[in-house]
Amino acid sequence: MIIPAIDLIDGQVVRLYQGDYNQQTTFEYSPLAQLQSYQNQGAQWLHIVDLTGAKDPNKRQTELIGELVNGLNANIQVGGGIRSEQQVAELLEIGVKRVVIGSLAVKETALVQSWFKKYGSDAICLALDVNINDQGEKIVAVSGWQSGGGKSLESLVEAFKPYGLKHALVTDISRDGTLQGSNTQLYQEIVNNYPDIQWQASGGIANLDDVAAVRDSGAAGIIVGKALLIDNFTVEEAITCWPNA
Repeated sequence: MIIPAIDLIDGQVVRLYQGDYNQQTTFEYSPLAQLQSYQNQGAQWLHIVDLTGAKDPNKRQTELIGELVNGLNANIQVGGGIRSEQQVAELLEIGVKRVVIGSLAVKETALVQSWFKKYGSDAICLALDVNINDQGEKIVAVSGWQSGGGKSLESLVEAFKPYGLKHALVTDISRDGTLQGSNTQLYQEIVNNYPDIQWQASGGIANLDDVAAVRDSGAAGIIVGKALLIDNFTVEEAITCWPNA
């Protein structure tokens, strides 16, 4: 499944290079118009990252996200520095279908496990953003990728499987924003090891060959951001390559 994405800073559509706020590209697009275009081309899910909220929880763009949800019919998945149950509840109340939890799943595992029990596994997607070291270990990064969490992808999956983990978004940080292709070997490995999880691939997608490679890896979906914003291909073309299931 193709999941088009936009990142938002202060209401503007942006892209960061490997999560670095100092390497920001701003696009002169209306967030709603851009997402409506993706929806009209056939996207059933859309992915929004609140980068302002990720950096400063007191400046979360919840009101804007609510306006976007109201202007769209597609399902919306939202991430970006979720730090409390109140923030999860607020997003679900305004119509967001799935909340993406990253750093907190590493730092406060038991708390996030309780949210799986309360809100259900369809309402939460874990964001496992990994740095792969020379030993091949997949270490999950935290705090907007500025530090390592000290836990492996596998250990976190095992921690959440008993709570019904169903959706997980995995980014190879070294590929994000680079347009150098996705780490399909990573996705093949985790799909083989955990076939019951709906894995979403993210990072590095530049062209339709990259989309096809992720499709063939066995991942359930692919997050596409920068390549769409710079018109490397359209959502419609991507869906033709990988039809929505």
